[in-house]
Amino acid sequence: MRNKDELKLGTLLGDTRLLLILFVSLRLMMLLVYQPIISQGVERGAAAGGDFAFYFATAGLTRQGYAPFDGWWSEFPPIHAFLISGIMGLLGANANYGAFAMLYGLLMLVFDTGNLLLIRGIGSRLHGVNTGTSLAWIYAVMFAPMVMIWWTFEPMVAFFLLLSLFALIRGKDARSAVWAGIGGLVKFTPLMVIGAALRFRSTGKAARYIAISAAVFGIVYGALLIRNAEMTLPSLTAQYGKPSYQTVWALIDGNYRTGNFGSVTDRLDPTLLNTGSTGNPAVIPGVVRLAAAGLIGLFVYGRTRRFDELGTVAFVAITLLIFFLQAQGWSPQWVAQILPLILLCFPTRDGVIAAVLLSLVAFAEYPFLWIRTGDTGGVMTGSLVMPFAVLVIARTLILVGLCVGLYRRLRQTPVPAGM
Repeated sequence: MRNKDELKLGTLLGDTRLLLILFVSLRLMMLLVYQPIISQGVERGAAAGGDFAFYFATAGLTRQGYAPFDGWWSEFPPIHAFLISGIMGLLGANANYGAFAMLYGLLMLVFDTGNLLLIRGIGSRLHGVNTGTSLAWIYAVMFAPMVMIWWTFEPMVAFFLLLSLFALIRGKDARSAVWAGIGGLVKFTPLMVIGAALRFRSTGKAARYIAISAAVFGIVYGALLIRNAEMTLPSLTAQYGKPSYQTVWALIDGNYRTGNFGSVTDRLDPTLLNTGSTGNPAVIPGVVRLAAAGLIGLFVYGRTRRFDELGTVAFVAITLLIFFLQAQGWSPQWVAQILPLILLCFPTRDGVIAAVLLSLVAFAEYPFLWIRTGDTGGVMTGSLVMPFAVLVIARTLILVGLCVGLYRRLRQTPVPAGM
């Protein structure tokens, strides 16, 4: 009797349709219960504390006759800007925040459902169907991905990163390059898959991969630059012009604020690009951090032994983490990109615990700690400075520890199938 029950349970958990039904319905019911609204100037519901209200206000510029990358600039590549403008146009003259937030969140749910399936697909290919299915269930019950679909567009970034990676390990290089190029038009990080193409493909194939990604990325940006270079350039340079924030580099520089830009109306004037993001200059220049990250990357590149599919995934993961560690800033929503790669590279209890700890530290930092800076204009002061520093250091140590684990994975010699 027990064996039959276990067999039924195994069949139940292996049902992809059931996984999708539970994954999607949980998030839809969350939306029904916690509908996003702004009441008397206070944001409430599932999207409270995220960036949707700012997206809505920015998209409102389109209703005033200002087109994205022509009438207003964005600190992100173009897909996000045109997406929020398109949703605003779809809603028409009677658009309100609640409708906008629900539509945008539902779109992010579509992308995150894709992430779930990609985790299952990549995990099954790397570790077998049972493990791949287990990883998908673990992802489905994790809190951070569920929150991020109502806070930010990071699930879309993770989707193109995973989609490009999945195509690469299946040998669909041209398709992977296209997805990486499209992902780079959402945020730059999906382009990091190019590093794996350089390491795991011949020179000719790697050059073709780069050419395809660059063509996808360059054609879109070329058209936007021709149309209005002044409003397009900030999307390429804005993130690198900000003072340090929420990193060990920020602690060294004495910057205890977030890396937000200015108000929505600032986006009508590219000369106001850096007026909303203030802080002390870098003690360690960005070029030094980038050079150090490059040297570490070259060391990993040269020491890699594992040239199988798991090695490819691990190489992308360590490339992404090295990039995040050298960056002058940190955003909690980046865990949406990191968590799937942790699960895929470390399909063990320790890997799951690492993912949970990273999520816990991220949410302890924001919103738990940052919400207490309302009286100081979003600046950590007084008794908040010490816990803030502890959280930043703890998160950095977790990311460094993951890099060490990934490096060890890349130094392993793959075991031939059947042994």
